[in-house]
Amino acid sequence: MKHSFPLLAAAALALAQAPARAADFNLIRLLNQAEFRAFSEDVGAAASYKGVIPAESLGLIGFDLGATAGVTEVSNRDVLRKAAGGASIPKAVPVTSLRVHKGLPFDVDIGATLMQLPGTNVRAVGGELRWAFVAGSTLMPALAVRVSGTRLSGVDGLDMDTVGADLSISKGFAMLTPYAGIGSVQVKSAAPGSSLRDERFTLPRRFVGLNIALVPLALVLEGERTGKATSYNVKAAIRF
Repeated sequence: MKHSFPLLAAAALALAQAPARAADFNLIRLLNQAEFRAFSEDVGAAASYKGVIPAESLGLIGFDLGATAGVTEVSNRDVLRKAAGGASIPKAVPVTSLRVHKGLPFDVDIGATLMQLPGTNVRAVGGELRWAFVAGSTLMPALAVRVSGTRLSGVDGLDMDTVGADLSISKGFAMLTPYAGIGSVQVKSAAPGSSLRDERFTLPRRFVGLNIALVPLALVLEGERTGKATSYNVKAAIRF
């Protein structure tokens, strides 16, 4: 246990020392309707909930506390740059988060996350409810359904929520548990005080990952595609 705390502390320190907000999205009102839709697709994909955990339940007393670092490759950098007043926007936008999962009875897990896009004024809180309706065994994989959501904050003149649903599968092999899933993310975006109409749309989502159990530490690698945006995440967690 004592060897896993430094890793989580280092991840948390990196999160706390994220770059100053060099690309605050304070000029959304200058976008036209098509640009606002494109902006909402990229930011919604980046800030949507990512589980970064296999399908199998943690169990009644199970607990997972972790820090995640990743990037989302966006498709509309020019639009993001315009909304940020010409500030530089990388192709791969960094995303960091702190997250917790807790096992409940009947193979149900709950999760919560605090997320930010370093270098911007985008922050988000989110949560999930996941049910492993097939618990998995030595021979059988685990199957789970999940509902999730996030609420963005920090950007004046922007209201955005995401709601996701997915089906995932995982199967452990010794210390390795590969997993995969498909689903969708609905994005609701509004720019109060501007002439822009609200946007509401659904993006397809698919993901693959690998959980590496180094008890009590877990290392998780995940890649996902939401709409046209591709995200990659690494999570270090204490799990018991």
